[in-house]
Order: sequence, then structure tokens, then C-alpha cells
Amino acid sequence: MSGTRTTNGMLEAGTRLTTERGEEITVRGLIGSGGQGEVYEVEGPAGPQALKWYFPQLADAQRWRILETLVDRSWGDDRFLWPRAIVAQQSLASFGYVMDLRPSRFHDLPALLRRDPAVSAATPRSLITTALNTVEAYLSLHAQGIAYRDISWGNVFFDPVNGDVLVCDNDNAVVEGESAGIAGTMNFMAPELVRRDPGAVPGIQSDLHSLAVLLFYLLMNHHPFDGALELRIHCMDEKAQRKLYGTEPLFVYDPHRTANRPVPGEQDTVIATWGVLPPVLRDLFVRTFTEGLNAPSRRVRESEWRDALSAVRDAIVPCGNCGKQNMAEPGGGAPECWKCRRPVGLPLRLELAAGKGSRRTRRDVRLNRGAELYAHHMAEDPERHDFTAVVGEVTAHPTAPGRLGLTNRSAGLWRLRRADGQELEVPPGRTAALRPGVFLELGDGVEGVVRES
Repeated sequence: MSGTRTTNGMLEAGTRLTTERGEEITVRGLIGSGGQGEVYEVEGPAGPQALKWYFPQLADAQRWRILETLVDRSWGDDRFLWPRAIVAQQSLASFGYVMDLRPSRFHDLPALLRRDPAVSAATPRSLITTALNTVEAYLSLHAQGIAYRDISWGNVFFDPVNGDVLVCDNDNAVVEGESAGIAGTMNFMAPELVRRDPGAVPGIQSDLHSLAVLLFYLLMNHHPFDGALELRIHCMDEKAQRKLYGTEPLFVYDPHRTANRPVPGEQDTVIATWGVLPPVLRDLFVRTFTEGLNAPSRRVRESEWRDALSAVRDAIVPCGNCGKQNMAEPGGGAPECWKCRRPVGLPLRLELAAGKGSRRTRRDVRLNRGAELYAHHMAEDPERHDFTAVVGEVTAHPTAPGRLGLTNRSAGLWRLRRADGQELEVPPGRTAALRPGVFLELGDGVEGVVRES
């Protein structure tokens, strides 16, 4: 060991360690600490990386076995800072693991509640995209048969500009049915875990509750059970938390029980945000936080969140008066602008149908200026939404800005049929004029019809 000891850290700067793969890494400095250990920046053959080093009392055989399983999977999903290699040294009383560094463009979700200037670029579209990417990340994890067990706002980071996400602290994830020695973060835990019901263990079903709490925080800036009852608590100790989140949880917008409604003047943010949330998302929150509280099988699945969030993202429209983005109900009427309270005019919409036979997937995309079609719009059941894979873009006419068209950004030929029956070809780079009744063939059996709002 050499160098100067880092502030309050277990490892000194300059410490050289060796991974289980035989690669030497050097500690550069302390990044931060948490409930399980400390995270350091290290330098190795792969360049700068992060090292999580456990507190000695937590560095037991069970955690070592969990890490071995995770490292052996070598999962390359770019939405997860996955453990790459275990790091240990006989002269030290603990061990840890190496993972990729988190890029600086990613911020923690509590920054939204703090109104941190670093996330001021967040918009309704980027927040819905963040929610969608988060849901798809956990859907991918669960599809591997892995439960995360500690979904919370401390483990998901987001880019406020485009909604990209990174899931961190993945050393808590274990194969469904195995023990990890962790139940979660109290105010995100499923009620049966908070109550310590006999036989209740963390798993994918409890993850679904935690995921819904995370989504509510992300979109509402509030906890789903923190209403009037929370304000009456004088000391938020463990006993009070167990009652609020476990033994007597009550959703602030339970349609039948109103005792925990948010209090005007004290909890105005959630009142305002719930008021502008599209009904398709409200209904999912109501179901998971009423029926799903005591019946885990009634909790909203990741695929349901994915489909609803994707549809809401496609229905976001700008206010013609103040320019702010508004979430509209997919296929529904015009919302009132959340900012200026004026009615929002709805543009034309494109009814898309993808796939074959009677099970074709149908989507509506609002054709605002600058709106885009993506590769996932062309798929019957896309594995992942990729908002860099643009295949079409709503653009303005070069000499008549009020006239909009759909520009072909794909590599294939489109075919267009006007309402009067005239047929045209739309090669890559060319634009199809948008008028009600226009029918488009976009390739691979994907069809679209332009409709009035």
C-alpha cells in the first residue's frame, strides 16, 4: 500500500488490489459510501472503474456466493452497472467487486424532489421516458429469473435530458427463491415484507410493489401513502413507518377510502401532478395500491406499465399558448395545460398497426412538429424501446411552416395512398404530406392511417 489515506475511507489512495481474474487495479479515491460499504474510483487494465468495498461485518460467505453468481452471468445490459469481477486480498478484512463508473450525466431521482438545478432539463417527455426505461430494465432483469429485492430511488439514476437510466447496487439481486439477507428499503418495501408476514420473502412479486412506488415518486414527486395520515405522525420512527407502509397502508387516492387524501397547502405537489396524470396511468396506480396491497398477483406487471407509458409518451402534446409539454390520454380528448390552464389543441394522429393477423399491435402517435417514429413502432412486441432508432420525423414544409409532413428516415421505401385514391412512393429522405385519410405502408406489414384529433 502507498499514498495518502482517503477521507473516512477503508482503503488508502494508491492501494493495489487484484481481481479474481488476476487483473491489478489501483485505488484512486473515495467516491461515496452507503449502508453496505464504500465506493472508490480505481484504475486498471480496462481504464477507470468503480470498486464497491464492503464493510467487514457484511463481507460474509453468503455475499461472496451471491457475487460469484452475478459475475458468472456476465450480463452485458447497458442499463445496469453489473458486477464485473470480485476483488479480495488476504491482508484486508473485507472484499468487494469492480463495476463500470457511472457517467456524470446520470443523476439520482431524489434530485427531482430537491429541485436540484442539475435536473432542471427534465420535461414530461424525459420523465415518462425515464419511467419507461426503468420498467423495461427491471422487466429484462426479471425475465432472467432474478429479483432485485431493493428497488428504491437510491438505486436508479437518470439522464434528465433524454430519460436514459442506470440501475446501480446490483449486488442485491439474486435468483428468484434464493436468500439475499436484505428485504429492501422500508418505504419502498411491499406491505407483506414490512409486516413480516409468515412466509413472505423478497422476490419478483414484491419488486412489483417497489417498482410502482418508484414510478409514483418519479411522476408525482411524492410517496403513494404519504397523505393526511402521514402528517398526523409526530415521530416517524420504525413503529410509525411499519404502520404507514405495512400494517395500515392507504393509498392517497384510494377511490373508496378518503381518510388519507393529500392535504391542500401541505401536499400541493401531489395534488397538482395527480390532476394532470392521464387516466391510463392513474388506473394502474389505483389497482396496484389498492387490490395489490394484499393480493400480490393483482400488482401491475412490468409489461402493463411498459405499454401504458409508451402510449402516453406517444400522446404528449405541446401547449400552443405557453409551449409546455402535456401528457394526454392516448386516444382521448384535449387536456388542459398544466402550466397556463388553457385547453391544449390536439394535432393529427397516426393510427399504426404492426404485426400479422388478428393480434396486430395498434398504436396512436400524435403528429406534433418534431414528433418521431421509432423502430419499436414498427414491431409487434418490441423487446426494448430505443429512442435513437428514428424511422420517421414530422417536419414542416420549407416554405409553408404551418403544413406538416412525415419524412422517411428509414432505409426502406414507403407507399402512400391519399383519400382520393392517388398512390405515391415515399423513398428515404422524402416527405409525405399529412392530411386526414392518408394511408401509409411503412414496410414489413406496418400500416398507418392519418386521423383527425
